[in-house]
Amino acid sequence: MAIRSSAEDFGNQRIIFFDGVCNLCQQSVQFILAHDPKVIFSFASLQGEAAKKILSSRQLDAQQMNSFVLLEKGKVYTRSTAALRVAKQMSGIWPVLCVFMVVPSFIRDAVYDWIARNRYRWFGKLETCWIPSPEWKERFLD
Repeated sequence: MAIRSSAEDFGNQRIIFFDGVCNLCQQSVQFILAHDPKVIFSFASLQGEAAKKILSSRQLDAQQMNSFVLLEKGKVYTRSTAALRVAKQMSGIWPVLCVFMVVPSFIRDAVYDWIARNRYRWFGKLETCWIPSPEWKERFLD
């Protein structure tokens, strides 16, 4: 998969920005990698330079984002909507989770925010950003 180098080139890609020090987040990224046989997602840690550059080009501050952001074909999705849009593209039974899109976002996001607030306590936090294995390295922007 060819990853382009400038923020303007990312408009048609699907990029998942995640909290690189969160154990739950890095486990979620590994899960997505394992269930993305079409290789449609790229990844970037919210703490990295790629996230800062790409999100700031869309008037968003990577430091203000909370745990999971999806840039899909030029549009930014966050929280439960981002997670459900990713599930829709995965192999296996995971696309069925899109049924939850009928639930109003304020309810879905309340559940998402509760998990996000407690993720470090429940799943732990790394001292430094997680480094992907060599076979996945090309899918990461930095």
